[in-house]
Amino acid sequence: MEYIESLFHLRNRVAIFTGGSGVLAREIAQGFIKAGASVVLLGTNEARLDDALRELAPPSGRALGIVCDVLDESRLRQVHRQVLEEFSAIDVLINAAGGNTPGGTLRPDQSVFDLDIGEFRQVADLNFLGTVLPTLVFGKSMAEKGSGSIINMSSMAARRAISRVAGYSAAKAAVENFTRWMAVEMAEKFGSGIRVNAIAPGFFLTEQNRTLLTNPDGSLTERGQSIVRMTPFKRFGEPSELVGTALWLASDASRFVTGAVIPVDGGFSVQSGV
Repeated sequence: MEYIESLFHLRNRVAIFTGGSGVLAREIAQGFIKAGASVVLLGTNEARLDDALRELAPPSGRALGIVCDVLDESRLRQVHRQVLEEFSAIDVLINAAGGNTPGGTLRPDQSVFDLDIGEFRQVADLNFLGTVLPTLVFGKSMAEKGSGSIINMSSMAARRAISRVAGYSAAKAAVENFTRWMAVEMAEKFGSGIRVNAIAPGFFLTEQNRTLLTNPDGSLTERGQSIVRMTPFKRFGEPSELVGTALWLASDASRFVTGAVIPVDGGFSVQSGV
């Protein structure tokens, strides 16, 4: 048992979560705290960050919430300095900021030619540049000390054609490409102690997609039913089911793993429909 704990523990490590007030990031952060890490949650809404910190209820000094827009490079650099002053190091970065917008989702009666390019750009920037910028800012500390783990959040939309979400799909595909590119760049320029990987969640109910996948009475919409039919496990994922994969990628248990995109999807990505 001691050997297993030595592989997966995160004691004395500091993990930054972008999108830190979101449901999935919160759940993973809770797992990290239980594994011994200190966590820094970044988000744009101070009240939601406060709620997240109260929910985590970590030991004193083990969690911090900071208001920060992942598309604001100047603010990211300020936060970088603040975290180093508070904790002295950055060991793990979880790029969990992202999502779609109502305007970035085509209605069932629309086609791609009705796409609002402004909304497309907003979604693409949030998901792709919102991954690139924190990686460049916080990853520099990892490069300087020669160790660290960067974990990006991809999506099933990156590998399969998911209707109505063109901007989100394109951005997540770019995140996967950037993950592989950055994995090679960091290893060849800064050593094998730095790993860059991604998690590709299947379908999890969050506040962003709840109205798209469920009706007010809790029953599934037509889109929700289609997703469950195409998922061999025949259900949506639970946020807690992401924790183990994230812990593995953040800890020494995956120290020879880089450039990988790990699906956590109940089999959605391998279902052919036949």
